[in-house]
Amino acid sequence: MIGVTGPVLAAQQFFRGMREEQLAALAAGASAVVFPAGHRIFEDGGHAGSFWLIRSGHVVLDADMPGDVPAVVDSIGIGELIGWSWLLPPYRWAFGAVCVTEVEAIQFGAAAVRSACAADPALGYELTRRMLRVMARRLRSARTRLAVRPANVTGPY
Repeated sequence: MIGVTGPVLAAQQFFRGMREEQLAALAAGASAVVFPAGHRIFEDGGHAGSFWLIRSGHVVLDADMPGDVPAVVDSIGIGELIGWSWLLPPYRWAFGAVCVTEVEAIQFGAAAVRSACAADPALGYELTRRMLRVMARRLRSARTRLAVRPANVTGPY
């Protein structure tokens, strides 16, 4: 297992180009974690206290569907981030996340990252800009997946 340092983060596509002091601030609130296959990382509606960068493995995001099994919203793999609901109050997950395989990830404590962003507005801007790209991709993916759901699915959508 790796230690989480600024240089470790700099090697990840999501963080490429960020300043050393910004990466060091993010690394200070980060830790390496491993989740087994089948582990639910977070539940739709639960408290969003962390986010993760996937180093190995595969995760699916799902959404609760009234009267149905959760719908797969997106598939997340190596180098991708999961979790953006920690950015804005009330800090509740908009989806759920389940490990399809064993997953090695870097976990970031949301409160520590929000504090680092408050102390360095340039870090806050840069991280928010990058997170917005993730959110836009996820929304496009969700729209595509929901557009191909069978016509016999009931519900308000």
